[in-house]
Amino acid sequence: MPRPSTGTPSPAWTDPDCPVARALDLVGDRWSLLVVRDAMDGARSFTEFQRRTGIARNILTDRLRRLTAHGILAQQSAPSGRRLQYVLTDVGRDLFPVLLTLRQWGERHAFEPGEQHSTLVDQHGERVPDVRPTGADGAPLDADTTHVRKTGGPSHR
Repeated sequence: MPRPSTGTPSPAWTDPDCPVARALDLVGDRWSLLVVRDAMDGARSFTEFQRRTGIARNILTDRLRRLTAHGILAQQSAPSGRRLQYVLTDVGRDLFPVLLTLRQWGERHAFEPGEQHSTLVDQHGERVPDVRPTGADGAPLDADTTHVRKTGGPSHR
């Protein structure tokens, strides 16, 4: 991940004090998250990513380069040894809960009632339960029960 060695934020950050803004600077465009989604679903080659997403070659090249530069994907030799393939790093795998929550939000709000859509299932074929954040005491958390604490600079969500 791009972390300036001087301890000062990079001028490229949209909002240097906000973790949400920084995360969006790294993976917040549509194509980056779709590439990560497909990597989680087994895509490894440029051709697979292009086929699954329909993304233009030049945009896919840019996203794969950026995701690799930010440590979200890594390149390794394919089993055949003739080509390189892309694999998720631990940093990339850490995006799973983000994509899961985005998927579940989409299931609730991006489809008409009864409209068909894909569903994420676990290794036993069971639908993955909805993610619901809870506090240390087990109580549900939402935008009304949380706030941002300043750690030095201005606070942002």
